[in-house]
Amino acid sequence: MRGVNRVMLIGNLGKDPDVQFLEGNIAVAKFPLATTETFKDRSGKLVSQTEWHTVVLWRGLAELAQKYLHKGSLVYIEGRLRTRSWEDKEGNRKFATEVVGDNLIMLDKRVDGTGASSMHNDSGIEGMGSSDVPPIGDPSENLPF
Repeated sequence: MRGVNRVMLIGNLGKDPDVQFLEGNIAVAKFPLATTETFKDRSGKLVSQTEWHTVVLWRGLAELAQKYLHKGSLVYIEGRLRTRSWEDKEGNRKFATEVVGDNLIMLDKRVDGTGASSMHNDSGIEGMGSSDVPPIGDPSENLPF
């Protein structure tokens, strides 16, 4: 049986993306993403739990992050988990688990006031926002089936 390594997160950036360019002018962006869940405990009190995730974006997505994302931006990230390991100065083995993003949807309202969001994938190609999708049953749809 094959495995599945898929992550979907909606959260806010904890700081501006840190973008670096590697050999060959390949962009890589890294930033913390906070996801918060709220629930009621046994006594009925609302409790919020925040998890922090390290997100890594490559190439076109990294450049989009550099251009459009900032601390507090609300985003949808889809990708996969990757764990890296290294040795620190004292020779201790360290591990870091990161979300390598394949798709990015900016959920913040646009500055021009349209409210449409944009979707981007690892090729850096812009997709349709939710306002661009015709409603179900729209007579202008020409479906081949």
